[in-house]
Amino acid sequence: MINRTIAPEIKDATEFNLQLKPYEKYTLDNGVEVYAIDAGAQDVLQLEMIFYAGNSYESSNAVATVTNHMLKNGTSTKTAFQINEHFEYYGSHCNRSCANETASLSIHTLNKHLNVLLPVMREMIIDSIFPENELETYKQICKQKLSVSLQKCDFVANRLIDTYIFGETHPYGKVITAADYDALTTDQLKQHFNQYYLNGKCIIFVAGKLTPDIFVQLNNNFGSLSLNRQPMILPVQSFLPATEKKYRIQNDVNGVQGAIRIARSFPTRRHPDYMKTMVLNAVFGGFFGSRLMSNIREEKGYTYGIHSYIQSHIDDTAWLISTEAGKDVCEATVEEVYKEMELLREELIDEEELSLVRNYLIGSILGDLDGPFHIIGRWKNIILNGLDATYFYDSVSAIKTVSAEELQVLAEKYLKAEDFYELIVI
Repeated sequence: MINRTIAPEIKDATEFNLQLKPYEKYTLDNGVEVYAIDAGAQDVLQLEMIFYAGNSYESSNAVATVTNHMLKNGTSTKTAFQINEHFEYYGSHCNRSCANETASLSIHTLNKHLNVLLPVMREMIIDSIFPENELETYKQICKQKLSVSLQKCDFVANRLIDTYIFGETHPYGKVITAADYDALTTDQLKQHFNQYYLNGKCIIFVAGKLTPDIFVQLNNNFGSLSLNRQPMILPVQSFLPATEKKYRIQNDVNGVQGAIRIARSFPTRRHPDYMKTMVLNAVFGGFFGSRLMSNIREEKGYTYGIHSYIQSHIDDTAWLISTEAGKDVCEATVEEVYKEMELLREELIDEEELSLVRNYLIGSILGDLDGPFHIIGRWKNIILNGLDATYFYDSVSAIKTVSAEELQVLAEKYLKAEDFYELIVI
């Protein structure tokens, strides 16, 4: 019996031996790979079908995003209303999302309802018809949202900084305009759907308290489809970053604050510097106790929050600093960011600060391993980037063992003001 008069021992997060629960892997009759995590106490599950159908594969701007959204907008036997009503009747949630390389169709549901939901997902994948009236309605909604968003400095800044880093023709840097929505046709959507969904490449991720027949159900519904015909080869992208490094944009003459973005290109997850740089980023601006927050928010009071982060993509990556500040202190904010970079280049991080950051990062990973949905999320990120479990354990090791001297070397290599694009939108 626990003696409750004795306080439990307090341990640093870095003392824990983190383990990533292994997945179970199955292959459907058509070769589609299924990665599964069977865990959790509740009778719920998450199923996500990942298609190589993102922005990188589209023939024209907005085609991939709109095609993905309209998977729920009607088949030859069901209207958009009937599809949505079906999922809602069973208390489930069906979602779509589109990224640069991939697009997904997912459901969250009680596992006992899976047998009546999978057939509808199958129908959406093989029989979406993209009704003209639904497309016109959605185009009007998108244009209205875009019109409102373009009045916001932070939205404009996010669009422009990606264009500067990657180039306006690169999938990571191109932006969607109202004219792009106007130009969309149902034929374009059907062609994208036919090539990258109906006859494309798919990977399935499922997690939760799985039923014994889960893989039989998946195979019965999806195992006969043409979802694994050929490996998807990413088109060659034109990487043409902007030549200028500093930009000042007037977006709202009546605005009281500006959106600040400072960014540079950065190596992908496969680069040997990547894992240790995640620690450096945390010290710099990666959490609430970071140097940028301590200086610019707490000491100077220029902003409510400022963050730096690694914008990780499969093909290319960027290191960004993002904040909004009063327009009269935007320039001063930028100067303070560069001062913090300089300090990291010139001075070693003391052991107390480094220990705090180590514990924060390990604690964050602990949170990400809590429950089957978080675990499958970790695995999805690893698998889609062509990595394996070694990447997870090497990341944990890098957090625990990287030295202040190594971080200073990384700062000297990557935190030079002249290497960063600098944007203020007011």
